[in-house]
Amino acid sequence: MAVDRTPVLKRCRSLGMEPMYLGIDKKSNRTLNRANKKMSEYGLQLREKQKAKFIYGVLEKPFRNLYARAERMKGLTGPNLMILLETRLDNVIFRLGFARTRKEARQIVDHKHVLVNGKCVNIPSYRVKAGDKIEIKEKNKSSQRYKDILEVTGGRLVPAWLEADQENLSGTVVELPVREQIDVPVNETLIVELYSK
Repeated sequence: MAVDRTPVLKRCRSLGMEPMYLGIDKKSNRTLNRANKKMSEYGLQLREKQKAKFIYGVLEKPFRNLYARAERMKGLTGPNLMILLETRLDNVIFRLGFARTRKEARQIVDHKHVLVNGKCVNIPSYRVKAGDKIEIKEKNKSSQRYKDILEVTGGRLVPAWLEADQENLSGTVVELPVREQIDVPVNETLIVELYSK
């Protein structure tokens, strides 16, 4: 499995985004000094794509496959792509507050701690559907790890399209999100322009 080992704060600085979107509370004191360079149109489009891939932890090939699927769906490709990224199982675990970061959520799914509708799922890219019930396995609920996680993520807002039960470490997908409910600083129209060249 390919692993991105770039320091997170350095990558956030180069993409011009806050580490807060990744669930990281740290701030970088350094500023990025580009010597009066004007970014080309292609550069802007590429940056948006890299931003989306970095936030959701998706590599190039799966990202391209998601884009192809978004194109085949009804409606606009850009919002469809964001909805597909948002409904990945690892992202839903992060949004419910059962993980501090999306990387940690991915690890939790990989280690078979998650049940979807009572069945164990260990695929981070698994797409959840409206009405799915997601919970942490019973034997893992009492572990110290989840107590520590809930201490950190207790004040985090759960999106309106999800319903979380923090005490029982479970949640429900009420409905699929619409683009307005996704608070990620990505301009998906630039990604569509980049891929439609």
